[in-house]
Amino acid sequence: MFSSLRFRLLVTLMLVAVVGLGVAALLASRGTITQFGRYLQRGATMRRDRFEALLAGYYARNGDWSGVQPLVDQIAQISGDRIVLTDGQGIIVADSEDELVGEQIGRDWSQPSATILRGSVPVGSVYVSPTGRPRGPFEEAYLDSIRNTLLWAALAGALAAVVLTLLLSRRILAPVEALTSAAGQMAKGDLSQRVEVRSKDEIGDLGQAFNTMADGLTRLEDLRQNMVADVAHELRTPLSNIRGYLEALRDGVMDPTPDKLDLIYSQAMLLNHLVDDLQELALADAGQMKLDLQWVHPEEIVTGAAEAIRPQAEANGIALQVDLPDTLPLLNIDHRRIGQVLTNLLKNALTHTPSGGDITVTAKASETELEISVTDTGEGIPPENLPHVFERFYRVDKSRSREMGGAGLGLAIAKHLVEAHGGSIGARSEQGRGATFTFTLPTTSVQQDAPSEPQGAGNHQPIGDTTV
Repeated sequence: MFSSLRFRLLVTLMLVAVVGLGVAALLASRGTITQFGRYLQRGATMRRDRFEALLAGYYARNGDWSGVQPLVDQIAQISGDRIVLTDGQGIIVADSEDELVGEQIGRDWSQPSATILRGSVPVGSVYVSPTGRPRGPFEEAYLDSIRNTLLWAALAGALAAVVLTLLLSRRILAPVEALTSAAGQMAKGDLSQRVEVRSKDEIGDLGQAFNTMADGLTRLEDLRQNMVADVAHELRTPLSNIRGYLEALRDGVMDPTPDKLDLIYSQAMLLNHLVDDLQELALADAGQMKLDLQWVHPEEIVTGAAEAIRPQAEANGIALQVDLPDTLPLLNIDHRRIGQVLTNLLKNALTHTPSGGDITVTAKASETELEISVTDTGEGIPPENLPHVFERFYRVDKSRSREMGGAGLGLAIAKHLVEAHGGSIGARSEQGRGATFTFTLPTTSVQQDAPSEPQGAGNHQPIGDTTV
């Protein structure tokens, strides 16, 4: 309990509220006392000015201080202070306590509160005893009521803060508790868990991120299950064909003619290609894919891949065009791997382009990268499928067989190979109007040390092996 987030949040908010209210009450109390003191001081000053006027008027009427004692007593009763009045020579002529009359004013008295003048000649001074009462009982009672009011207000505020803290902590932590519960269920294998997002603050962002993560995990789990099923299916098909042919040959049902052996060989090659593709992906996932980096002319790789696929394109009635600029920068790449990327993209375009369509390969270079694009005029890719085309075993058309659409590994392998070279790959499409697959390769860092005469695409000068 004491280590829970709810308890710590509750204690923290309570401490903040108590400290804040305590500081506010203290400052309010001190400010009230200070301002009240100033108010009393201003009132005392005004009264003393009036008392000074009374004494000055008394002297003006009588010409001396004889008989002034009753007036001084009256002033002392009004002010609550001890009042001492001296003449011009410092002799005490009146004392509200009737003790020092006739004596010389002592040095322990402070400066006079007022000096009474006749013309410009001082004829008397008024002293207020330093032992005088600063505040009366009414003033003290008023200040006590202020302190009590502030104390009760602070206690009421602290109680309200506790109640609000309990309510707010429950409201704040409820989504966190829901996330914790959902995460616990997901840890047990229930990937259907989602949380309801009710706010647009950080907690809402956290809930949205959790739901996105759950969607991703669900999709990955679906892909994993589909991959297992697809691998089993892709392996079963050629193996079943090979087994059937071999059983027929063994039983004498079929003669081992060259055509039959070619069929068995083609099925074995299909099986071999699938295993090679899976091994490529396994090496990429494990970071063990090796690149044989060499300086090459990229146009040689592009034209080589295009010419290799051209007979199949012509047989299908598809026009294959290569549109390259006059010069392209040298690249320090694995020419075999990049050739595999282009071959996979061209085969993918060939699969999805009908007879009479076009496939175009283009390239353009900037100061930092070379961009190569493969564009077809096929059926295009639906928007909901476009983000997933580079996932392994993913087919836009689920009805396609391996012979028609492949195992769904070519684009995934192309993505790994391009990223292994420090580049990026993407696709854009408008359904019904074809698709364009584009990948980039960095050029800036490799141009500084590029040889002036590379040895060509078929016999490159090796720079070294790189494991990615």
